[in-house]
Amino acid sequence: MVKVEKIVPGGFGLGTLLSGKKVFFWNALPGEEVIEYEVTKTKSHFVEAIAKQIEHSSPYRVIPRDECFISTSPWQIMAYGYELEIKQELVKEVFREHHIDIETPRIITDNQEYNYRNKMEYSLFWDNGSSKIMLAFHQRGSHRKIPITNSSIERPEIFTAAQEIITQLNTRHEEARKYQSLLLRCNQKGEVSGGLFENHHPHPKFKNLTDTLLDQNYSYSPNGFFQINLPVYELALHEIKQHVTTDKVLDLYAGVGTIGLSVARDKNLTLVECNKSAYTELERNVNSVLESGTSVNRGLIGGTAEIEGACPVTTGASDPSRDNTSSDSRILPIFTKSEEALDYICHDQTVILDPPRAGCDKKLIEKLNETKPTTIIYLSCNPATQARDIKQLLGNYHIKHITTYNFFPHTPHIENLVILSL
Repeated sequence: MVKVEKIVPGGFGLGTLLSGKKVFFWNALPGEEVIEYEVTKTKSHFVEAIAKQIEHSSPYRVIPRDECFISTSPWQIMAYGYELEIKQELVKEVFREHHIDIETPRIITDNQEYNYRNKMEYSLFWDNGSSKIMLAFHQRGSHRKIPITNSSIERPEIFTAAQEIITQLNTRHEEARKYQSLLLRCNQKGEVSGGLFENHHPHPKFKNLTDTLLDQNYSYSPNGFFQINLPVYELALHEIKQHVTTDKVLDLYAGVGTIGLSVARDKNLTLVECNKSAYTELERNVNSVLESGTSVNRGLIGGTAEIEGACPVTTGASDPSRDNTSSDSRILPIFTKSEEALDYICHDQTVILDPPRAGCDKKLIEKLNETKPTTIIYLSCNPATQARDIKQLLGNYHIKHITTYNFFPHTPHIENLVILSL
């Protein structure tokens, strides 16, 4: 029997074996006693496991909606209000681990617990009994596939389309082993795009989708990067926009441009992105702003000639010292790594950071401390690396504002927004 002590960053319930080794449980809540479990990973100092039988169930435990919940959304076992409280405490904990004391952050949600994901990738499972293909997910901690008949975290239009595709495959007597996966995405209107990835074949190009954020239209590929929960993301964008107080704005790790173009398209805006596919989408979205009347220039550095649709460098376009008051240089998209665009950072500026889970490059943090932009807006999908980076900035900045957003209900994933002021 192992008693669960608390929920830890990463989403596990933490317990201690008689040997003293730590065990990280899925499907276990604080105060519960696990009397049977399945080990999924063993390391020298800890194990990961799935709780199979529990005594003294937590008062916050609820019945999961999906049989496949451990694979897709393992926090379906807890009441939604309790989930929000846990996420607030986890943000405080990771900041405290970096010796940053913060008040309990407010947490923002639209209370849409299910059917919120606008993108889903399914595995395909061959059922020997019926000789048919079924939708599937991978069992957490293994390569084994679990066939499913329902899933409630994605928008219903996606699951309906997925079932229709499976029906077509079975009608043609296809085999699951022919395909790598099935990827589908839908926009806020419920329009679905995507399809099958076939083994040993290049991934096909799917029809782009469009969505609107803060009255700005965006085009994006179903298999590219775009936010998963747009209603909650838009709430975050409203908050970010309130803290853009300078005319010059630098959007690093810009992706397809949804932050910068939503909150600062009327500013002298520079957007930096290094992923080729995302940059192509960024250019399309910048052109959409151009068509709406905002002037745009382009700066391409770091081997950009091969990018489809990329414009050649024009005189002064990639010069960080350019006159940003010029009517032909209001928006400047740049194809390069954010840590290679350090010369674009200046003092009288708002810098927007939305890095990958690994956080910001050390050279970037050093440049921010050296240049001291007026405001730093840091949105992160990993509060642990966010706290690490912010710790290095607190000699020059203070935390003006912090908000946690529940982009991914019934999962341990956390999106956290911090506003830093000089």
